[in-house]
Amino acid sequence: MPYVVAGEKGGSSGVDVTTDYAYKYPNGLNLRPDSPTHQKLLTEILSRAQESYNVMSCRHEQWSDVDKTLTCYISTDDAEEAVKANDERKPVSIVIPYSFATMETIITYLMMAFLDEPIFRYEGAGPEDVLKGILLEKTIDMQMRKAKAGLALHTMFRDNLAYGFGAVAPIWVKDYAFRTEMVERQSMLSMLGVRKPEMDRVQRRVVKYEGNRLINIDPYHFLPDPNVPIHDVQRGEWMGWVRSTNKILMLEEEKNSEGNIFNVRYLNGKGEYRSQFAPQTDRTKKYGITQGQEGYSTTPVDQLFLYVNLVPKQWGLGSSEYPEKWLFCVAGDKIITQAQPLGLDHNQFPVAVAASEYDGYTVASISRMEVVGGLQNILDWLVNSHITNVRKAINDMLIVDPYMVNINDLKSPKPGKLIRLRRSAWGRGGVDQFVKQLKVEDITQGHIKDAGVIVEFMQQVSAATDTVQGFMRKTSERITATENQNTRTSALSRLAKIAKIVSMQAMYDLGYMLASHTQQLMDEEIFVNLTGEWREVLMNTYGQDTQRIAVGPQDIQVNFDIVMKDGSVNTPDYLQTWVDMFKIMAENPLLMQRFDIVGVFKHIAKLGGAKDVDRFEVMPQQQVPPVQGQVAPDEAVAREAEKGNLVPIPTGGMM
Repeated sequence: MPYVVAGEKGGSSGVDVTTDYAYKYPNGLNLRPDSPTHQKLLTEILSRAQESYNVMSCRHEQWSDVDKTLTCYISTDDAEEAVKANDERKPVSIVIPYSFATMETIITYLMMAFLDEPIFRYEGAGPEDVLKGILLEKTIDMQMRKAKAGLALHTMFRDNLAYGFGAVAPIWVKDYAFRTEMVERQSMLSMLGVRKPEMDRVQRRVVKYEGNRLINIDPYHFLPDPNVPIHDVQRGEWMGWVRSTNKILMLEEEKNSEGNIFNVRYLNGKGEYRSQFAPQTDRTKKYGITQGQEGYSTTPVDQLFLYVNLVPKQWGLGSSEYPEKWLFCVAGDKIITQAQPLGLDHNQFPVAVAASEYDGYTVASISRMEVVGGLQNILDWLVNSHITNVRKAINDMLIVDPYMVNINDLKSPKPGKLIRLRRSAWGRGGVDQFVKQLKVEDITQGHIKDAGVIVEFMQQVSAATDTVQGFMRKTSERITATENQNTRTSALSRLAKIAKIVSMQAMYDLGYMLASHTQQLMDEEIFVNLTGEWREVLMNTYGQDTQRIAVGPQDIQVNFDIVMKDGSVNTPDYLQTWVDMFKIMAENPLLMQRFDIVGVFKHIAKLGGAKDVDRFEVMPQQQVPPVQGQVAPDEAVAREAEKGNLVPIPTGGMM
């Protein structure tokens, strides 16, 4: 996958090329950092990254405001700093985390809608492709579990809600590890049988994991073609992003890349290789953490990955005059470390984007959190102004005659204080003339009530109502079950709209790319379980005693269709409807003949949360035919047994 780093535009200053590492560059190119070809490509790459960054950076300020809201961060002024210094228990300005609660509610819905295993569903395009389609689905499901794809999808959902879009890149990886094995030591005595064979421990390098992995793209570092809308990035001429890593990891990737990654050893200068297209964000500002500090023991490197749909002849990369998709990676905006034709069967940029709030035209649409951002600011102000007024009211506001009262005694914060009058006030009486309490009115006492109204507005805009969040609506009237169900259903239908858009935009593209990558790039044989929905079909094919089967690259070469999830979430009301229908079906012989009663039962069980109901099913080979019982007199049974018409049931069990 492409990784590019930005520095001085079009230059390679700071790169030490005095040492020749004798790289063999792909496609017959000379990509040594000081070569003309390298400089020309670097200029082309960085100019496109700059064009995209100029557009996308216009949204960074708004995204920064969203980050402060979601991290509940607000900077304190000097007066509030003094308040905390005097008494850290006193409250100061805060962010009311209602936007955070709203986002969590919607993310929870999206995870329930999409992350139920298998995340991606496939079926063969024709009747002859059924079995291979099942094996393809099983293979992708195993990859998603091993690669922890649910975490990357969660981040994509969150970015979509916070920034207006979430992007993820499916990449094909091979992870290596070591395995220690016992190997027989070869000796003449052991070969002749004179001595018992001795064993040695041998460590060898093996493939630990081969398959797809999902890489999240930080919206701050995303560099799409600004001439196409965010929901249709595949029509752009280029697409890229910046990702932070370090030189050690890049050297490991270079070692395992079989020549596709190069020039990493030229990153031998001191300091960091940072990119101008990777700005710092306010996400960690609350905790005092910053990026790019001096004195790191590692060598941080920003990689700029850029996919470009280019004409090789115009770029000096070949003789073809028709577009091809290429992948480039630049480290620290200085050194190209990847340059090769993409060569993927699906012929797309391997990036999927979810932008549920898209308008169909702009490259950076407004996010749902920005829509409620103004209401969030009002909510914060209402509560914080009330806190400020209360903090002022609970402190004594006094009018004092300093010639009659010892001010130091009056300023003491300790309870049960003794306030001494000055000598000139002794014996004069009328102490209330020297000290008076200033009348303070709480003009913000209605702010908390007003804050509740703002919360209702935010719920109406975001569809994250009380019932969806798991709270009962507060009202003086009794809420009927029908009213509660209708309210919840209406809110869920609005959330389902978000999920359906995400399904069409990102999940479909991801499913297609993951399957295509697996069919094209898979080398290693894997083992998959025969459990799940297709248990009966697989066991009938491979044998009922087989729990795991081997799947090789040839077993998944099939024309497939992607089964899209509709974005709906099963609710308890939905489950009860199916239970009622099952009862009607079980009591009606005509319906029993027309519908699969066992399939309906399994569907109900899964709606109720039983993930592995299939393992309790009796397979066709294990099913016992029904026994037709008949009552007969003992004498008649004995006569039929003598004739051989009746035999006793074996005591060892059913045949």
